[in-house]
Amino acid sequence: MLFHINYWRSSSGKAPVERYIDSIDNKEERAELLSALRGIQEYGRDAVGVDFRQIEGKLWELKIRTHGKHHRIFYVVLKSNEMILLHAYLKKTSKAPLKEIQTAKQRMKQLMGVNK
Repeated sequence: MLFHINYWRSSSGKAPVERYIDSIDNKEERAELLSALRGIQEYGRDAVGVDFRQIEGKLWELKIRTHGKHHRIFYVVLKSNEMILLHAYLKKTSKAPLKEIQTAKQRMKQLMGVNK
């Protein structure tokens, strides 16, 4: 299944995952991350360099490694192929920090309330 990727936006119109990607100083690293997202749109779960992991219920996580860094992006899928990127962070510990998961869950709840 191929995915159409969109970014979750706050009520003020800000997209935290877009800001996260834009904040990556290393241009090659940023390009690799964007390339991985393009790969998901073109090849779905067969995208090279991306692991998909279910966190809880409809909340999933993309695991993308670039330049030795571990990027994590939480997402939810709507309407069978619309992937909404909720929250991103740079992984520094073995487990996903609860704070990061809670942020993604809060955004997912807001999104699901809108898309009922």
